Amino acid sequence: MPLLPTLTARPGLRPARPPAKRVFDLLGALTLAGLCAVPLLLAAAALYAATRARVLVREPALGLAGRPFRTWRLRTEGAGRLGAAVRRCALDGVPQLLNVARGEMSLVGPRPQARTDQTDRLFVRPGMTGLWQVSARSDLPWEEMALLDRHYVESHWLGMDLAILAQTPRAAYRQRHA
Repeated sequence: MPLLPTLTARPGLRPARPPAKRVFDLLGALTLAGLCAVPLLLAAAALYAATRARVLVREPALGLAGRPFRTWRLRTEGAGRLGAAVRRCALDGVPQLLNVARGEMSLVGPRPQARTDQTDRLFVRPGMTGLWQVSARSDLPWEEMALLDRHYVESHWLGMDLAILAQTPRAAYRQRHA
C-alpha cells in the first residue's frame, strides 16, 4: 500500500512537480542513453566474456510514495579489475536510465533505498545522481547523506537539478581519482 497519504501531512516537504520534471527526465534519459549506448554495450560484452554470467541485475528499491520497484545495474562483482574499471567509469549505473524512462526513478533525487525508515525521501522519485553524489559521495557518513537527501526533498527545483547534473561528472571523476 502506498505511503503517500501519510506522507503529505509532513510540514516542510513538498512532492515533486511531476509534469516539468517528468519531461526533463524523459528527454535526459533518451539523450544519455544515446550517448552511453556504445560504451554500455562494450562494457556489457566484456563483462559477459569475463564472467559468462548475466550482466544485468535488478536490485530492490522503494520509489515515490513507497512503491517498490527494482533498479537495473551492470553486474560487476566477480569480474576483477574489469568490474572495478566499469564502476570507476560509472557505467554500472547506466542501465538505471531504463528506470528513469519507466518513471520509477529520476535523473536527480535522493539515493534509492530499500528500507522505509527514511520516509521523507519517498516524496520524490529516487535519482541516479543527487546532492549526496556531488557533495563528496561515499566519503560522507550516512547521517550527513540523509540530511542532503532531506534538503533536496525540501528545496528541489529544475534549476537545482540542472546544477547537480552539471556537477556530477566532475564529482564522479574526483571521487574515482582521489
